[in-house]
Amino acid sequence: MQSNVLTLPTPEDRFCGIGADDLSEVEGRSVVDLALAFLASRHRPGETLENPTQTKAYLRLRLSERVTELFGCVFLDNRHRVLAMEDLFTGTVDGASVHPRVVVQRALALNAAAAVAHHNHPSGLVQPSQADSALTRRLKDALALVDVRLLDHLVVGAEGSFSFAEQGWL
Repeated sequence: MQSNVLTLPTPEDRFCGIGADDLSEVEGRSVVDLALAFLASRHRPGETLENPTQTKAYLRLRLSERVTELFGCVFLDNRHRVLAMEDLFTGTVDGASVHPRVVVQRALALNAAAAVAHHNHPSGLVQPSQADSALTRRLKDALALVDVRLLDHLVVGAEGSFSFAEQGWL
């Protein structure tokens, strides 16, 4: 099996030349934990969400190995600074009951101006279901009633992530 190795060395990259196949199970877990901590530092309260790619990478690392569905939101102020990132609902291997009322309550409690919804698909597939699309419409409508914009809904799996906004579905 060919190791996926970075080929352009730079003096400030201590990890250059190390591939996934070079790591033990414990080292691999440490790398994931380090990556999560690094990406989480960019999603802590007060930080501005400027890069959807970083948000998707963070959520993918955080959610892709879960065996049950988890739905949450990143709540933002009017300048898209993170107010909170919260897990709101847990489910089973193939679904989670999400109540827009609870999402609206949390948005109001945090005085949020915008939100990014997210959930994982334990199957690894990121294509949203009809239920995901219907939920996104319901969330957008419910949040709009209290002047909170739903900026995106991200579906995360082992194969990657799907953005409703990037597909023009929001």
